[in-house]
Amino acid sequence: MTAVLAVLEQRDGALRKVSHEVVTGARRLADGLGGEVEALVFGTGPVRGTDQLAKYGADRVITATGAAFASYAPEGFARAVAEHAQAGGYRAVLFGATGKDLAPRVAARLGVALAMDVTDVAVEGGAVTATRPVYAGKALLRVQLGGAPAILALRPNVFTPVERPRPGAAATVALDLPAGRVIVKHVKAAAAGAVDVAEAPIVISGGRGLKEPANFKLLEELARAFGGSAAVGASRAVVDAGWRPHADQVGQTGKTVSPTLYVAVGISGAIQHLAGMRTSKVIVAINKDKDAPIFKICDYGIVGDLFEIVPRLTEEIKKAVGH
Repeated sequence: MTAVLAVLEQRDGALRKVSHEVVTGARRLADGLGGEVEALVFGTGPVRGTDQLAKYGADRVITATGAAFASYAPEGFARAVAEHAQAGGYRAVLFGATGKDLAPRVAARLGVALAMDVTDVAVEGGAVTATRPVYAGKALLRVQLGGAPAILALRPNVFTPVERPRPGAAATVALDLPAGRVIVKHVKAAAAGAVDVAEAPIVISGGRGLKEPANFKLLEELARAFGGSAAVGASRAVVDAGWRPHADQVGQTGKTVSPTLYVAVGISGAIQHLAGMRTSKVIVAINKDKDAPIFKICDYGIVGDLFEIVPRLTEEIKKAVGH
């Protein structure tokens, strides 16, 4: 039986949303290969939400526990995944592309092919294939991954979780890994209730058109109007200027997002930014420059003063959602 391994993510003892997407992608490959899906998650103890994975197509769920998995550290995690993948003889190993270092490290350890930022997976002629954006999202490249296991990192918010119930089985194994060269001493958590831009279904991003960091409050108010489902993002220029933390940056050197709705406020649309949000389902642009590149790729464009448009938009959203 050919198996596909889905490497999942958890935070504070609970599965992250992207984990269901990874299992969905793995199920799609396993069906094409005529095999099973095994899900692997690391933690210091039981992880909440693993009992729901069979509903999305996981045949087996393995929780690997150990003190080394209290916080993410690349060396230990990469070693654990690589050793597990090598021992299991999997045809493919899938990750969420919320981070950029784990999948490449595992691929390097195993000496196999890697496809990052994948937006579609398939089995063609018995071979694993992946589709990923190239040239800042202007084209889609379909690649065939030779050798085994094929390593794929899936772009968040692209693989809609689909219920494909399986009987499911669960196991817990204890792993004792030596400390690596990187030891996590402290994690600075986001503000309570803050939504990660990589996982949010709605992202409101701001650029230099906001003129000063204090004006991001306009975007925060708009995000709140959606009822807690929206996150505030930023362009590289404002992050470099110190207006927003790097965790908010959307773009080639920031986070890649694919929300249902992306609102770009005061962002001209440099190619670096477009690379990180071009696959959003619906793109709305607000900019006073009618020739801004962002208008070439948006679904809806508003040419005008954002300081007049955003407050009015916030009020209309509040009315629409019943605030």
